[in-house]
Amino acid sequence: MCADVIVAEDDEKQAELVRRYLEREGHAVRIVGDGLAALDAVRHQEPDLLVLDVMMPRADGLDVVRVLRSENRELPVLMLTARSTEDDLLLGLDLGADDYMTKPYSPRELMARVRTLLRRTRRTASPEPVAEDPVLRVGALVVDPARHQVSVGGAAVECTPGEFRILAALAAGPDRVFSRQRLLEELHGFDRYISARTVDVHVMNLRKKIERAPRRPERLLTVFGVGYKLTDPAKAARRA
Repeated sequence: MCADVIVAEDDEKQAELVRRYLEREGHAVRIVGDGLAALDAVRHQEPDLLVLDVMMPRADGLDVVRVLRSENRELPVLMLTARSTEDDLLLGLDLGADDYMTKPYSPRELMARVRTLLRRTRRTASPEPVAEDPVLRVGALVVDPARHQVSVGGAAVECTPGEFRILAALAAGPDRVFSRQRLLEELHGFDRYISARTVDVHVMNLRKKIERAPRRPERLLTVFGVGYKLTDPAKAARRA
């Protein structure tokens, strides 16, 4: 699974360490040292993966992710940072990072995360029909895992990667209650410092996108003391 990878890291020793491990697995690697150079490299090279440090000159990693997602670029982004507070980690995920590791990290774990991200991206981009990824429908809500698309009543809904994975899991089991821990597992190994509150942040943002009244949700419901479930409001009204 050879890939074109951009490593955006202003610490030369860290960048060379990441390069060696990536090249050992057969990937082509380009290193840039600041946020603006990372944006320029992504736009011109269109890589398969961006390994992105948060604290960089000219533009930090969070700004880079914000710009890339505003341009509708869907390349996977693995963020690296010395910050370990939960709020910082949640912000990175909320902006659209696919995974997040805090320094110091194990190079072997980093390579495992890279392989996971690349496998998922290749599977999603495959032109062949994927039997295990049918279109999921819960009333007017439609989730298409193969195309990474969401709509409500025919209107497209833009989701971050984390939001999409949680919504797809819920849509695959309508009316089934998912615990926060179970939904956190759907985020496939995000940094160990992130707590179940990550799920609450994604659910709050999803409600803003798929509910008519986010503070009075009809689709994405809280089951107090247990977790969340996705339901069809029209069907629930008929049962009532």
